[in-house]
Amino acid sequence: MTINKHHRRILSIAVPSIVSNITVPLLGLIDIAIVGHLGNVSYIGAIAVGSMIFNLVYWIFGFLRMGASGMTSQALGSRNLSEVMRLLLRSLAVSLAIALLLIILQTPLQQIMFALIQPTADIAPLSSTYYYIVIWGAPAMLGLYGLTGWYIGMQNTRIPMLVSIIQNITNIIASLTLVAGLGMGFRGVAVGTVIAQYTGFFVALALLLRYYGRLGKYIELGGLFARSAMTRFFSVNGDIFMRTLFLVAVNLFFTSAGARQGAVILAVNTVLMQLYLLFSYFMDGFAYAGEAICGHYYGAGNNAAVRATVRRLFLWGAVVVAVFTAVYALGGEGFLHLLTDDNTVIAASGEYFPWALAVPLAGVAAFVWDGVFIGLTATRGMLVSSVIAAVAFFSTYFLLQPSLGNHALWLAQIVYLSMRGIIQSVIFRRLHYKMIHSAC
Repeated sequence: MTINKHHRRILSIAVPSIVSNITVPLLGLIDIAIVGHLGNVSYIGAIAVGSMIFNLVYWIFGFLRMGASGMTSQALGSRNLSEVMRLLLRSLAVSLAIALLLIILQTPLQQIMFALIQPTADIAPLSSTYYYIVIWGAPAMLGLYGLTGWYIGMQNTRIPMLVSIIQNITNIIASLTLVAGLGMGFRGVAVGTVIAQYTGFFVALALLLRYYGRLGKYIELGGLFARSAMTRFFSVNGDIFMRTLFLVAVNLFFTSAGARQGAVILAVNTVLMQLYLLFSYFMDGFAYAGEAICGHYYGAGNNAAVRATVRRLFLWGAVVVAVFTAVYALGGEGFLHLLTDDNTVIAASGEYFPWALAVPLAGVAAFVWDGVFIGLTATRGMLVSSVIAAVAFFSTYFLLQPSLGNHALWLAQIVYLSMRGIIQSVIFRRLHYKMIHSAC
């Protein structure tokens, strides 16, 4: 009965997070679906470029969610409700400050991103139009990062799930109304996206007041921006930020290395990586559970419960890997046909499909450990593992690419994911040893 209770707790956090993760890419897909019926193929490319820019920018600032999650769960575990509320205000303040900076620097940011992506002459003006409208949604999006991290730290992923669903529904209604009803065309899609973002942000705030308004009595503004608190806040978030840069570098290189091998190989790699992305949506849910539960137990000083939670998370990780590997192995070609009708791409994918099949097993430990380390705010370990794994990735690729071609790229990806998990396993053993002895 006790075991079932613990597993139910993990699932109560993981499942709503999985639903939220799956809804995230829908915002971009909805925009593409709407402009796809406006009669200009350049609109689709413009949305794709614009979405890529904001996905990259917001991914880099993902530390705003992860840092808030780990520190809040620890404060909740130690029953320090004043710090819980300070973390909420601190996270929102920093999130909105960064968003304001993005708006102020929107022109140089646009120039840098366009230099990296290099959209074609027919797409660039439309992408620019989309960018300069959607950039005004930055306060809502980054504010949501801070709120979502706080909610996860409070062991509540149902509210972020509800917010994601409302945001997508709003995006559909607003974009269709502006495009078809008011005749705004392409601009209407961008404005609809911003409306949906602010709707999500204000709904998250409203639910905060509705369900956590009683915690307002614990707000103590004294020490909100105290030097020690801000030092810890930026130390934790700084490690996550730097770690994210290495993740971004590896992922961007994976795409660019495939592109240099021609359109077919690029398409093959892109299609096969969708299988990994679907797996990641599920594993991220269990990583969020690790953030919330391990942080809570760590804040409460219950190191034995932290260790037990890690074992349960790895058990669920093994279940997810087994299910996805079996489903992909049995229905691999069927999945590829869902993603593309190009027989050349599907035929070429067969040669590399075993690599895609191995990615979930190689990456499961990295997902679990990331959640655990965020909960423990052991973010330096995350950074160290990412640096070493990135070096292993590039070393593997450049050493083997001349003889293995695209196989070297996939092998490098397997090495990268595996190394992150292995190194974090070693670091956790040391962390756990210190946790036990510090409690004695």
